[in-house]
Amino acid sequence: MKWYADNPTRFGLQVIFDLVALGWAALWIWIAVTAHDAVLDLRAPGDGLVNAGSGIRDAFTGAADKARGVPLVGDDLSGALGGGTRAGETLIGAGNAQISVVQDTAFWLQVALIALPLAFLLITWLPLRLRFALRAGAARRLQVAGFSDLLALRALSSLPARQLARFSDDPAEAWRRGDDEVIAALARRELSALGLR
Repeated sequence: MKWYADNPTRFGLQVIFDLVALGWAALWIWIAVTAHDAVLDLRAPGDGLVNAGSGIRDAFTGAADKARGVPLVGDDLSGALGGGTRAGETLIGAGNAQISVVQDTAFWLQVALIALPLAFLLITWLPLRLRFALRAGAARRLQVAGFSDLLALRALSSLPARQLARFSDDPAEAWRRGDDEVIAALARRELSALGLR
């Protein structure tokens, strides 16, 4: 495969478009990471709930343990304080659920913000680059191997009719006759159309 043309103008345009494609990908990756971090900032209330729930649970658990030591009513008092422990655990569960939702949202937003723009590149830019690389590579191999007649045949099948009309006689007939001058001219035009020397 040949990724870039020999023609300086076409080479420059290819480099510019490749840099634009890389810049596009880098921009969306940066946007995705920034959005991910911004969404993760929304987990602060969940962290607050977990911290508050832990504090309440620990306070009520400690009070319930100490209440067991009170004569006569210790077990009843400890049981009543156990409700506070369960309330703290409920707050911890709610906080963890909120944190989980925020983290999942941040992850999938980041994936979408990277995948969609990269899919756009894979659908638009990459096929054009691959098509050029394959065609230019095949043409270069034909040129190096000395198959000018095959390059000329490619020119006959791919060049616009207005370019073929510039020949003094019918280029297809001249190709069939094996006219070396017309074959060389057609081969040069095929290479030139691809931006090759």
